[in-house]
Parts: sequence; structure tokens; C-alpha cells
Amino acid sequence: MICPVCQWDNYEGDDLCDNCGADLRASDTPEPATGFKGQLLGVHLDELGAPEPEVVEATADVAEAIERMHRDGIDCLLVIERGRLVGIFTDRDALLKLAGHGPEHRPISELMTPDPVVLRHDDPIAVAIHKMAIGGFRHVPIVDDGRPIAVVSARDVFRHIAARLA
Repeated sequence: MICPVCQWDNYEGDDLCDNCGADLRASDTPEPATGFKGQLLGVHLDELGAPEPEVVEATADVAEAIERMHRDGIDCLLVIERGRLVGIFTDRDALLKLAGHGPEHRPISELMTPDPVVLRHDDPIAVAIHKMAIGGFRHVPIVDDGRPIAVVSARDVFRHIAARLA
């Protein structure tokens, strides 16, 4: 069954979409993603113009990563091994996992959030909003074959919506 929200091809009889979590029980006739709130939420993430990701190797020193984030005004770093996404390290991780302790010199892989929720570049904005709301995320990596190509933030989504409503 094709999800009417994100166009994910689910197994026949699924109650919820495996990709975006949309309710499929009342969906007898799928509608295209662009029909979901028109061009406001149905456009693909490609059209957001999300920035290229700031990446760091899993072996990088966490103190140096935090210094880089502070110096460059970065909210999150995508953690990679051999070019593939293995985790995400955000300002929230730094605050919650190191509060009261100095940024110790150890690999960022010890403090990152492993196996983060990801999006595909052709997912509609509605899927990004759903994943952010359900998971409480402010940043979600966009990957292509496991390799990070961008990061969509709640700020990117809100700017897109505000621009279309103005």
C-alpha cells in the first residue's frame, strides 16, 4: 500500500506507514504527496536548500569538536566512519552529556547519538516535520546510500512554511 503522505511503498495490510508513521487504515485511495497540503508540505526536501552537513570522524576529539561548534556557530555535527553516517552530535548532547564536566579528551563516538533517524532527499517536508515532532529532534540528516548529503533543521522547515504563507 502506497502511503498518501510520503509515497512509501508499505506492505499490504499495514496500519501505519513504516517511513513516516501516517495512519493507513482509512486510506483506500492513495493521493500524491503534492496533494497533501499542496505545495506547502508536499514539496521534496531538495527544495528546502538544506545546507551541506558539517561532518567529523568518529575518532575525533570531543573537546576539539565542541570548540569547532562554538567557533563556527554550528548546532550539530554528523559523525562518520569511512564516509558513512554513524551518529550525530548536537549542542544538546554536549550540554546534557558533559554538564558539570569539562569537555574531556575522548572520541566523539562515546558521546554522539548513534544511528540517528534520517531522511531521503526526495521525502516530502511533511515527513521531516513528522519525524522531528515524534522524535523531538531539531536536526535530521539527509542521506543518500548511507552517506550524509545535508541536514534539515526545524529552522529550515519553519522558514519554508513562513515564506509560502506570506
